[in-house]
Amino acid sequence: MTPTATPFDPFASHATFKYPEPSTVKAAYPLSKKSKVPDSIVRPNYARESVRDTLAYWWQFFASRNIRVNSEADQEGVRKAAKLAREVLQIAASKVAPGVTTDEIDKVVFEEAIKRDCYPSPLGYHGYPKSVCTSVNEVICHGIPDQRPLQDGDIINLDVTLFHHGFHGDLNATYPVGPKAQEDADSMLLIKTARECLDAAIAICGPGQPYAEIGRVIQPLAESKGCAVVKRYTGHGISRAFHSAPTVYHHRTKKAYGIMQVGHIFTIEPMLNWGSEWRDLSWPDDWTVSTVDGARSAAAEETLLIVENGVEILTAEGGSRFIDTRDARNAREEVKRKRKAEADVDDSDNVQ
Repeated sequence: MTPTATPFDPFASHATFKYPEPSTVKAAYPLSKKSKVPDSIVRPNYARESVRDTLAYWWQFFASRNIRVNSEADQEGVRKAAKLAREVLQIAASKVAPGVTTDEIDKVVFEEAIKRDCYPSPLGYHGYPKSVCTSVNEVICHGIPDQRPLQDGDIINLDVTLFHHGFHGDLNATYPVGPKAQEDADSMLLIKTARECLDAAIAICGPGQPYAEIGRVIQPLAESKGCAVVKRYTGHGISRAFHSAPTVYHHRTKKAYGIMQVGHIFTIEPMLNWGSEWRDLSWPDDWTVSTVDGARSAAAEETLLIVENGVEILTAEGGSRFIDTRDARNAREEVKRKRKAEADVDDSDNVQ
């Protein structure tokens, strides 16, 4: 795509905002015009404009505060959306290369979504202007596609969500840009660790598992590899609503609630910063979030369904994939029992 005007940074002279130091990514406006969705595409409630649909949106919002047990029909609806989202992510990832702008990738995601009779879920969600989130280098999440060309040595996270006939499917992955990035050991370790944290958390999901266990698995693994877990952004329930309960924390916290049940559908999407700094910085566009120190960030995400004996990865490459997690969950429970027993012994020794 040829920019319609010379790219400029709208935040260069902002009164209170400063990019993190050192910064490799800055906004490159103007943003291209909002993509026009064909009338034939079924839209989510937030993308419709009528009083009735506004009321339906709020009804859905309040209902989404409880963890939804999805019917078999709803599970199949998310399964289809998730499969299509995976296809579009893979096509978008194939376009990642030095010199390509994130706006060009956004156009690919939009066009491929429409081809599949899908609405790109981010478009218009609370005012988000694009069809995909493109987070480059130190950007943690929600990066807005713009006129910045990717550079050899960058890394980029592509976060794709599609809405297909009433259901959302959501996933993301982080990719190296060009040979320099592939030769950058720290960047490749960061990308690999984000995926390993996701896989480790998926491996202990199943009926009866507290959602709090996800953060208890991810945080120590991430820190053992020299990464910090972003705390302000989480996974979430997903189905008919884009974001719903439960809130899926990726770090240890007492705020996590809920027990996994058959029929729960949710995402796990750990965001990791290179180093020990987990805090984030919000840009004036009210969407883009970066690290506070300019360190790189990477993430990985899948949409998951809790089933008997384990979990189904709905967004898995090649189609949904079932994992029997009974052995992993039993092993984790045994470790927890041993730790509790050791703690009880220590406490009794202290009393004596």
